[in-house]
This record gives sequence, C-alpha cells and structure tokens, in this order.
Amino acid sequence: MTDTLPMFPLNTVLFPGVSIPLHVFEDRYRALVHHLLRIDDPSDRVFGSVAIREGYEVGDHGAQSLYRVGVRLQLTDVESNKDGTFEIVATARDRIILDGLETSGEFANGDVTDSPDEPVEGSEELHNRARATFTAYRAAISAIRGSTFAGSLPRDPGYLSRTLSALAPLPMAERQSLLEAESPEARLELVTTMLREELRAMNVIPSLPATDVARTAPVPQLRTTPWRRRRPPVAAPRPPLH
Repeated sequence: MTDTLPMFPLNTVLFPGVSIPLHVFEDRYRALVHHLLRIDDPSDRVFGSVAIREGYEVGDHGAQSLYRVGVRLQLTDVESNKDGTFEIVATARDRIILDGLETSGEFANGDVTDSPDEPVEGSEELHNRARATFTAYRAAISAIRGSTFAGSLPRDPGYLSRTLSALAPLPMAERQSLLEAESPEARLELVTTMLREELRAMNVIPSLPATDVARTAPVPQLRTTPWRRRRPPVAAPRPPLH
C-alpha cells in the first residue's frame, strides 16, 4: 500500500511498538503538529519517520541524507507550551519504506510504501536463545551501572524481535539493519549475534558501559509496549533521499 505522510526524520532508529517523547520547537515540525491536530479521528493522526544517515534533526542545513526504511507513527499525547512549542508522544505502528520526499511545503511529505515483516516461521530454539542472550546482557549491564531494564520479555516472536532491537544500545547503522531485517526470525538471529559481540567486548573492557564499548550514544528512553490506539488529550491548537 502506497501513502503520503508528513515526515519527521530523527537521529534515532525506531521500531514498531515503541513510544517516543519529543520536544517540538522548530517551525516546520510545529506546523506538522498543528496539521495533525486538525484531523478529527485520533487514529488518523499519523506521520512517518526515518533515521537521519547524515546531518541533524534541526537547523538551517538539517539532514543531508536519510535511510529509506522507517516507521509510521501515531500522535498519542500532546501538550502545548505557552511559547508555541509542543511536548508530544508518538507510538510507532508499522514499518514503511520512503520512496520519495517533497520539501516545498510547510513541512516535508513523503511517498511511503508499507513494509510488513514476512510471516513468522516459528523456531522455539531461536526464541529461547535470543531471550537467554538478552538476559545475560541485562545482567552484565546491571552489574556495571545498576538495574537498567525491567519487566519480562514478550513471548510473541515478532514483538520479542522488536523489543530486543529497541533496547539494544547499538550504533545507528546496526540498529537500522535490525529494523530492515525481513522477518522476526532474521531480526532475532541478528540481534542475538550483536548482543553476544557486545558481551564479548564488555568482558574485555568490563569497566565501560556497553554504549561506550560500542562507541555510540545511549538509546533514547523509549517505552516498548504493544501498539494500540489511544485517544490523545485535547490540545490547543527537506533533504535529498539516498
């Protein structure tokens, strides 16, 4: 299915089922929020996001190039500030491919195609191995800097693959490769391999947190919950693609 969506590129890779808080202050993104709030049905207040390969989220120069695979997000919470900025929360619903970008309007619009995962084939051994690897990784991180992850891991392989990928503090390119994996099984195989490499690195340099070992910034504080429609509270009312 092909669609046109307002676009909000970010300096992070998001996964379906993840919620992210954003402070919206730049004019084009404020215009995007105003556009979404004019849509009557909250479930239709959707926009797209892809990770920025080179460049920045804001500023005169902005993003210089974008990854093509990203997510469709739904605006779920909005709080307007007196200075005209917004505090919002958006929840990623599904995966998309960005086919083209139009930047001549108030905000960028993208031509996007749906990109669902391939059907789950089912491999209990793989699912258990992924859970065990992440459990070992969680224990290693907790030993270094205290408890970081809480809660039990999901049983559904698709949700499990996205949850582990969202929580793993990996460099941008590796997180993008996890998002682009064609199936939950492929994603679980890949994230398990990456987490094992992180564990080996932490064993070599045990005094450093994994994000330092991986030479990347920490993963944003995200909520990984199954996507569901939520009614947001009432709120007052450009780069080349590579």
